[in-house]
Parts: sequence; structure tokens; C-alpha cells
Amino acid sequence: MWPAPVAPRRARTPRLDLPAGEPSFPPVAGWEPRYRTGVLLGDLFALVTAVLIVGSLVSDDSVPGPAAELIGIATMLVLLGSLMANRAWNLAVLGQGAEEFRRLGRGFAAAAIMLALSGLLFDIEQIRPWVFIVVPSAAIIAFPMRYALRQFLHRARREGRCLLPVMAAGSVDTVRDLITRTRNSPHLGWRVDAVCTRDGLGVADGDLEGVSVVGRLSDLASHVRRGGYRIVAVTPDQYWTPQRLQQLAWKLEGSGTEMVVAPVLMEVAGPRLHVDAVLGMPMLRVTAPSFTGVRRVVKDVVDKIGSSLLLAVLAPLMMLVALAIVIDNRGPVFYKQRRVGKDGREFTIIKFRTMVKNADRMLTDLADQNEGSGLLFKLRRDPRITRVGSTLRRYSIDELPQLLNVLTGSMSLVGPRPPLPEESARYAPDVRRRLLVKPGLTGLWQVSGRSDLTWAESVRLDLRYVEDWSLALDAVILWKTFRAVFSGLGAY
Repeated sequence: MWPAPVAPRRARTPRLDLPAGEPSFPPVAGWEPRYRTGVLLGDLFALVTAVLIVGSLVSDDSVPGPAAELIGIATMLVLLGSLMANRAWNLAVLGQGAEEFRRLGRGFAAAAIMLALSGLLFDIEQIRPWVFIVVPSAAIIAFPMRYALRQFLHRARREGRCLLPVMAAGSVDTVRDLITRTRNSPHLGWRVDAVCTRDGLGVADGDLEGVSVVGRLSDLASHVRRGGYRIVAVTPDQYWTPQRLQQLAWKLEGSGTEMVVAPVLMEVAGPRLHVDAVLGMPMLRVTAPSFTGVRRVVKDVVDKIGSSLLLAVLAPLMMLVALAIVIDNRGPVFYKQRRVGKDGREFTIIKFRTMVKNADRMLTDLADQNEGSGLLFKLRRDPRITRVGSTLRRYSIDELPQLLNVLTGSMSLVGPRPPLPEESARYAPDVRRRLLVKPGLTGLWQVSGRSDLTWAESVRLDLRYVEDWSLALDAVILWKTFRAVFSGLGAY
């Protein structure tokens, strides 16, 4: 995962006739301050609405008017200060992955803790409803508004707007990978406009994946100053030594261009990466993925409570589905299959039956029609699927009984796809890392294309989840799951 760029504070029109060493200043796009202003106004609306409306409803009538107003003002100030302290409005994270929501969540949590401690310290009992009702209400309003604004930004980026110009510099293979990733994920906001390679050559006609190769790595700083690029993405290449990277950073100082260096560990990011000063040198510290601790306890609790609530709410729908299955194609309502879970332990997965009886026995005859890749068998027009089953699969309704697996602890709400025993038996050592966590009812694989994904893409997403797991990432995946399910894209 590529780190998000930090927007420069100064903005000038780039000069094209600069002598060596003279800095230029790439222009700040007009949409950036407008977008941050929109996010800020949305958060302020959430805070004011919660404090004025919800606060007036929960205020104790025995509290004098001025005292209640003071509590409301204090709550507003604490919330604003907490969000500012957590840099919830930093352009570097707005519209970028789970970090934006992680900072927003930390801001609200820290504000609630500060208000609670203040109430205990000054013996203010009337502050309790503000801590447990008003602050959560503000969060409930703010999070959807942030998400809605992000969708407008992502739509603009998919249309080719609101993108930051990037100069990529490194080996041909790693730069090609960066260009492919930025094109496949335009919502991240990067557009590679130019490339520098070691010899200044591309692969054909001076281009690399349709992007012009403008020079050598040794002349990178000069090209950046004259081109007005917002980001310099340095990808792995033998040319880059610590001294050359340091000199490049010095040459870019004051230019307003952000230098981003891709680590060799391309798929490790998020909470596991830390930069520390060791013996006077910057070191990229990669911590081991955390599979225990308080966060895992929270995840288990959310799994149990969430699956219980969903089963209770969806019980009428599941009864109707069971009736439809029986009427459409007589046979068992549920389909049970052995799958492999955490640490290689097998369990029985439960799904609504979407195929005719004895569908497994027909698999051999259909093997030559397999449209899947790797170890997966997929067939868009699978003759084994019933009429009701086709609808259930399209909207993932057939997965609902797996909530029982979540409730009993063999699965989680979010996690990698649970493999078949014969699949896991053929896993390479690196792919077996998928089994370090519980398999999930949903996951990155489901919100990123589902059955349309290749085997390699599915593995990469599952491993990325294992490496970079966090509660914020789980929350984002759950939120995106609803959109993926209702659209029905990639499901068959």
C-alpha cells in the first residue's frame, strides 16, 4: 500500500527556466482546500447538532440553565480540541483508506475519556449523559458525512479529476507496478505523469505503460523542480543508495514536492510500520502482526454481539429464504461443507443451498469449463445453480447462515476467505499465512471484486488483511460490504 502524500503548505507556479538548485513550487489544486473545508463544516455540523439538539434532550432539568450551557460549551471545546490533536483534518489522510476514520474515532474516544475524567475530578454527575449519549451521537452523524464526502471525491477521481501529479522514479518493473496500481485505484488520488529510470529509457518509444520517460535517476531533482510535480514516488532500484536518497531529499527541500519512498515490503503498511532513529540513522521498524491483545478481545466481542443482533433481525428473511429453496428445488435447506479455519483447524461451514442436490458429484464433468484461476473453481453460468440460488448468490444471501459460525467462534465477521481442505493442502508457505486469523463472513476479497478477482489478487488481498489488520480496517470493510452486496457486482 502506498503512503498518502502530505500536501505542501506553499504554492507557486512552477518555473521552467530555473538554474540548478533553485526551488520551484507546484501549485496547490483548488479542490484540496475546498474539500478540507467541506469536511470541517460537516464535522462542525455533527458537533453542533449533537450538542444543541441531543444535549438539550438529555440535560437534567434540575441543572440550572447556565450550568447546562457551560457543560455544552465545554463538550464542544473538548471535541474540537481532541479532533485537532488527532489531526483529523490533515489533508494527508482525507479520502485515504482507514486512517481517516481511525483518527476521527480516536478523536471522539479521547474526548469522551477527557469529559468522563473531568466529571470525576470535579464531581459533576450531570456530565454522564454528555459522555455516553451526546459524544456518540456526534460520532454517529460525523462518520456517515465523512463517508458521503469521500464518495464524491472518489467519483471525481474516477472521472479523472482531483488527482495529484506524480513523478515515479525507479526500476522499470517497480515503476510499471506503481503505474498499474494507481490506474486500478484512482480513488487514491495519484496520477503518474512522468517517469525517470536509471538509463532514461522506457520499454518502447520512450514510454512506460503510456507514461513518458523524461530522464535518468541522476537528474531526477532537476526534472521535478521544472515539472511542478506534487509527489516524487521513489520505487526500489539498485541505483538508490542511502547517500543518494539523502541527497535527493536535500535537493527537494523547499520545492513543495513531497518525496515518498516505497519500502521493499510492498504489502506491509498501516500500524505495523514505524520510523525510528537508531544510531543516528532512520530505520523502518516493522512490528509483527498482532493476533492477540485488547484489540482482538474487542474484535471477538463485536463478532459475538454483531452476529447475535444480525441473526435476530434477519430471522424473518432467513425463514422466507428457506421456504423459497424448498419450493424451488426439493432438498435440504442448508448446505454444509468442511472448511479450514484459524491455525489449520477444520470446521463445518453453513450456507443456504443454492445448487441442485449432489452438485459436488457433477464437479468432475465441469472441470474443463472452469473459469476460475489458481485453486479456485468458478463458472459464471454454472448449470448446477438453481433459480432461487442465483438470486441468493447475487446478493450474498446464501452466506447469512454463516452468522452461526461467527457466533460459535469458528469464523469472524471480517477475515480471509475460508478455504477448502484440498485448497489449503496445496498452499505455498507464504499463502498459509491466511490461516493465522479466523476466516471471515466478509473481507477485502468481497469488497474488491468478489468472484471477478484472480487467484493472485485474492491471495494478495487476504495476506494484506493479515499483515495490516486493525479495528478501523474491519469497520471500513463492514461498511463497504453493504455496498458490494446491494450492487451484486462480481457475485456468481
